[in-house]
Amino acid sequence: MDWPIILLLLFGSLLLLMFIGLPVAFSFLFVTSGAVYLLMGGVHGLTQLTVSIFDSLTKFNLTAIPFFILMGEVLYHSGLVSKALDVFSKWVGSIPGRLSVVTFLIGGLFGALSGATVASTAVLASLMVPEMMRRRYHKEMILGPIMASGALDMIIPPSALTVLLGTIAEVSIGRLLVNAIVPGYLLLAIYVGFVMIRCSLNPSLAPQYEIIGVSWKEKIFAGLRDLFPLGIVIFVALGLMMLGVATPTEAAALASLIAFILAAIYRSLNVGVMKKAILSSLQVTVMILTIIAASAAFSQVLAFSGASRGMLQLALGYAVHPLWVLIIMLAIVVLLGCFIEQVSIMMITLPIFMPIVKSLGMDPVWVCILILLCLSIGQLSPPFGLALFVMKATTPPEITMKDIYQAAWPYCLLDFIGVALIIAFPSLATWFKGT
Repeated sequence: MDWPIILLLLFGSLLLLMFIGLPVAFSFLFVTSGAVYLLMGGVHGLTQLTVSIFDSLTKFNLTAIPFFILMGEVLYHSGLVSKALDVFSKWVGSIPGRLSVVTFLIGGLFGALSGATVASTAVLASLMVPEMMRRRYHKEMILGPIMASGALDMIIPPSALTVLLGTIAEVSIGRLLVNAIVPGYLLLAIYVGFVMIRCSLNPSLAPQYEIIGVSWKEKIFAGLRDLFPLGIVIFVALGLMMLGVATPTEAAALASLIAFILAAIYRSLNVGVMKKAILSSLQVTVMILTIIAASAAFSQVLAFSGASRGMLQLALGYAVHPLWVLIIMLAIVVLLGCFIEQVSIMMITLPIFMPIVKSLGMDPVWVCILILLCLSIGQLSPPFGLALFVMKATTPPEITMKDIYQAAWPYCLLDFIGVALIIAFPSLATWFKGT
């Protein structure tokens, strides 16, 4: 059977199962299992699929996910985050959409911790959704910034995903990390500007709430008192990774331990808080790992059926300008990102893309950063972007998939603007020439 027919059958089956209400992870697993049985030798293929799923869940970088989630849950359930949010609100002042802006600021910090979109989205949701709902923010102003911040986390260095991408693509890790700083924070600035302009034009999206005027002395004191717990945890995790003394997993484990210690020091830790934090972490972690396993299995079917290679050959089978070749490659990454987790996409595409990039004389670091940006777009893109379903699983039942789709698409457009800027001005992503 030709790969286009297989591809249509796979996607059609997925849409049908999700339309009748089957959860996305189980839809992927069900379709993948059927495809593997038919295409890869029956029971023998299913055995290979089991091994593939096991391998996808035993990647070392994934072990940071439960620790970062636990860290966020401890900070939230102990009440330390609520105090930090109040301090941020005082410092941010009365700007439009202040909590959405705070979400981006916190998201930028988490981006320097894990680089794991699903983990960061889950942590930000647990930290920010209750507070923003309490302040009666519109759903779009709650969901959009959280998902956009989570997707952006894979770009802001130091990111484990960036290191993995550089390893697979065989480019300088140092150049890749340093050159990702400007694109990452450029997108962050675009997001903040968009939220502020939109909330200025429509204040009902983010209702202003009363902030008592405070002096600079009070602001500094409140920051030292209430931001210290959150700041010290993030500083330890970020600092250890930047200094190269710890892997993301080791840093995450230490950060979660320090979160427990600081919660105890601030007399906010008790059995109830520990129980809630651990149970919530287990639930979110199982959900995330199930999605990753299903996506990894699906990527195996795409590769085995020839669909992945067929799409690439179709896109590159014509003599066109190198810029159009680049755009086609980025479009493929965005498309695959709607269905597959980032590591699988990199494993499928980079071994094919990078020889083409080098043969066309493009800067591999520039292209890798563009691929990172497109991976983040794919995670936000309806209907199957992983960040969308992580958002659904970590928010209250009244939040529907329609709400999530509506909140995500503006940030997809903003990401495309960011990609266009990096394509138009390559120096934004190639300014550092060191090793």
